[in-house]
Amino acid sequence: MIHRPRRLRRSPALRALVRETRLTPDNFVLPLFVCPGDGVRREISSMPGVFNLSVDEVVKESTAAYESGVRSIILFGLPESKDELASGAYAEDGIVQRAIRAIRRASPELIIIADTCLCEYTSHGHCGVVRGGEVLNDESLELLTRTAVSQAAAGADLVAPSAMMDGQVGAIRAALDDADFENTAIMSYAVKYASGFYGPFREAAQSTPEFGDRRAYQMDPPNAREAMREAELDYSEGADILMVKPATVYLDVLKMVRDRFDLPVAAYHVSGEYALIKAAAQKGWIDEERVMMETLTSIKRAGADIILLRARSYQGASNQVILPGF
Repeated sequence: MIHRPRRLRRSPALRALVRETRLTPDNFVLPLFVCPGDGVRREISSMPGVFNLSVDEVVKESTAAYESGVRSIILFGLPESKDELASGAYAEDGIVQRAIRAIRRASPELIIIADTCLCEYTSHGHCGVVRGGEVLNDESLELLTRTAVSQAAAGADLVAPSAMMDGQVGAIRAALDDADFENTAIMSYAVKYASGFYGPFREAAQSTPEFGDRRAYQMDPPNAREAMREAELDYSEGADILMVKPATVYLDVLKMVRDRFDLPVAAYHVSGEYALIKAAAQKGWIDEERVMMETLTSIKRAGADIILLRARSYQGASNQVILPGF
């Protein structure tokens, strides 16, 4: 007998009927960059279609995304000024805190995630307290916990610690609980590699380190077993969601995390991954939409329950978007 798998590939309807991996906008998180000012929509040159947005514009973008089916956003802040202790990250009237409150008023049902880090707010561009050219782990935890509590107080549904400081999830969980924010969830950047794919993000967030790099605290790309240790620590400290970042070049690690842990798993399709697809599409070398969908499907197939991804602006879209487009 000849086996004929092609029988179930003969038409779009048949292929859809037996499709093993499905993408839905409910599983997507849209990253947004909030900057000072009013009416600001400043395109990021290395990420065509992505903008730095003032609070009023980020409210419009969030509302448009929600109406298109995307139910979750994550906010990154560009403060008016920076200092060595990242005071803008945990200020009550910080840029992200103001954005959270404004978005919550406009879209009460939208899931708001706040990136909990310090690099966008420090004058030196590192993710913690720096002394003598070294990023100090335990002193940085105090600032990270203050940031998380401030974000929760503003109305964030989840906080997302991304500094890769040892013990950050446990410290943040304890601080949230002590401040009566026990229902605020933690989406941990549990496995965050020191990647070259972050370049466009650093332009967008103006967070390039003033000296050195972040390899002393972000993960070394050749290591996969170490990633399981990082994820296990965050799991034991109370993380509600574990994240792998970047996504496509670490699909093997993503699958390892998915197979080992019973928490929801997120993957971050980062700025450089977005930029590569956009640049190749602009050259006419690839079919942008097809490659985008294939890329996202690979991330979901590897085990991601949640995908964080860049997307072109939703404002002015001519129709309802089923999936976020590049």
